[in-house]
Formats: sequence, C-alpha cells, structure tokens
Amino acid sequence: MHSALARPPVGALSAPGRRRRLLLSTLALLPLAACGPDTPPLNGMDLSSMPTGDFQLQDTEGRQRQLADYRGQTVMLFFGFTQCPDICPTALTRALEIKSLLGADAAAKLRILFITVDPERDTPEILRAYTQAFDPAFVGLRGDAEQTRAAAQSFKVFYQKVPTGSSYTMDHTALTYIIDAQGKLRLALRHQQTAEQCVQDLRTVL
Repeated sequence: MHSALARPPVGALSAPGRRRRLLLSTLALLPLAACGPDTPPLNGMDLSSMPTGDFQLQDTEGRQRQLADYRGQTVMLFFGFTQCPDICPTALTRALEIKSLLGADAAAKLRILFITVDPERDTPEILRAYTQAFDPAFVGLRGDAEQTRAAAQSFKVFYQKVPTGSSYTMDHTALTYIIDAQGKLRLALRHQQTAEQCVQDLRTVL
C-alpha cells in the first residue's frame, strides 16, 4: 500500500490498467439498501448508516468552504483531477444529464462539487476553467496536500500518485457521493450507472 487512506468500497480507478478494477475487500462492510415491498432496489449504494464526511477547502475564488455551506441543497460530490483521461469527464458529463433529467425545479436544488486530488497541478485557474467547461454552476474545490488528504479520508476515498514516465497520473475512487439537504450522507452512485439509473436512485433516496 502506498497510502494510509482506506480503499474505496467499490469503484473504478482512473489510471490506465486500473480503470475497471473493483476493490471488493471492503464490500462486505457496506450497509445494505432497505428494500421493502414499495421500495425499488437501488442501483447505487445506500450509505445512510455511515457517518457524513466533511472538508475544509477553498473554491476557485479563494473562499474557504465546508460541507455546511451547502446546507439546504442536495450535494453531488466527486473526487478527481483535471488531467483524468476518462473517469472524471464521464462523471461530470453524467452530472449534466442528471440535472436535465431531474427537471428545472429539482436541478436548481442540486449542487455539484468537484474536489481535486491533484492540487499540485490543479491550480485555482485550471480547476475553474475545467469545471466551468461542463457547467458554470459546478464548484471546484482544492486545498493543500494535508487538506486534500483529510477531505478524502473523511469520505473514505482512496487516491494515490502513479508515475508515468516523466510525469504521473492519479488512481482515485470513482464514486459520486450524495448528501441530502440536511447535510446527511445518503448514497453513492457507481461510475457504471447511467444518468437514468442515478435519477431513479436520487428520487428513491431523497
């Protein structure tokens, strides 16, 4: 292990050759979704019995941010990096589709947060340009190495630097976390889910 961070429950990793690896060792620790006769099964994972993480980071305008700043909105939280070749752009493109499928009223209450796990390269300017290329309403968040590590550990997110010749890429958890308007962690959307499946889960859980 190159990191003391907990491995993600389930998730694809972004580096080449690792994108589809499922980290099954902690799968048994995940809470099971409640499935009553009137409750459709989730496509993602019910995390409502797990503690909600937090972060102390800066947005791309330099303002200090924490999860409580978004109370009253449903938060869709993703960890990634701007040079990610496919996992991150796919997740953010799906977030746009989810907003469209939810409809204007519900979408207005949804806040998409993107936390970089590569603050060394993701400057505020680069992070702002990246997130706003998908949607001007998307919020990019970053911190120093210690703040990034603390935020990731808080949500049990795994990430590590992987050398690639003269540069590097990043392995990282590819789950999208959903926090409800009361600030409670409710759900993790899998990277493999379609936008339609994500919306089904959001409507079921929230």
